[in-house]
Amino acid sequence: MDQDIQSAQCSEEAKALLLDDCEEQFGLLQKLQNEIILADTETNDDESNEALNRLNAITAELEQWQEMDPKLLPTNPEVLLAVGKEELQTLNSQLKMVLSYSQAKLDALKEILKREQTWLAEKKEVLNAVSERVTTLRHENEKLSEHSILQDMKRKINNLKDYHSSLMETLSDMLAEHFPLPDPQGNGTKKKRAAVYDADINLISLSEIIEKLTNKTLETPHDPYVTTDDTFWPPYMEMLLRNGIAIRHPDDCNKIRLELFV
Repeated sequence: MDQDIQSAQCSEEAKALLLDDCEEQFGLLQKLQNEIILADTETNDDESNEALNRLNAITAELEQWQEMDPKLLPTNPEVLLAVGKEELQTLNSQLKMVLSYSQAKLDALKEILKREQTWLAEKKEVLNAVSERVTTLRHENEKLSEHSILQDMKRKINNLKDYHSSLMETLSDMLAEHFPLPDPQGNGTKKKRAAVYDADINLISLSEIIEKLTNKTLETPHDPYVTTDDTFWPPYMEMLLRNGIAIRHPDDCNKIRLELFV
């Protein structure tokens, strides 16, 4: 503790000595500056030679000062030691601040590096998973055989047949509702009584007529004509022919087929 107090006192004394020396040198510089200013401001013709001489003398003195080697102001070793110690302490404090800032910056960079490495690892895992999935799908695609393709086609055909059957049932229900078979007894309105037919004849419905025509066209497209008989009710036949849904055979009026809708 006593040593620290003595060191502090010595440092204060060194500062005082340095301030005294600096004030002394500053006084000399100020004196020289005043002489130079005075020499520059003398413009009297009678004193021009004296001013010139004084300027030359000051210039020569300035050259001497420039040729002189600088020397330390204080020569007391204790003063130099105290000043040097204080400068080292100041420098040490500044270096500690720089070190602390650098360490904080380094820690921040390490944290950023850690986050980036974690992100890179996650992206690599995702890439590996996607690559494995692509490879698996490629192998599965290569292993698809003709049998599996055929089964898929059969499934689609069956679905199409089911859909066709559903449409036909819907069409049959609609035709049965809006185009029923005539009443064999002739009951009802005058218009219905006009549609009387022989009860011994087993007429087929409009839906069955269209189904026969459709099946014939699909099964034997080279001979799509259906031979009509008494079971085909003439009003329904006439309706199909007049509306362009069916046409007669050019050589046999008892044969009809579906019109080609293109």
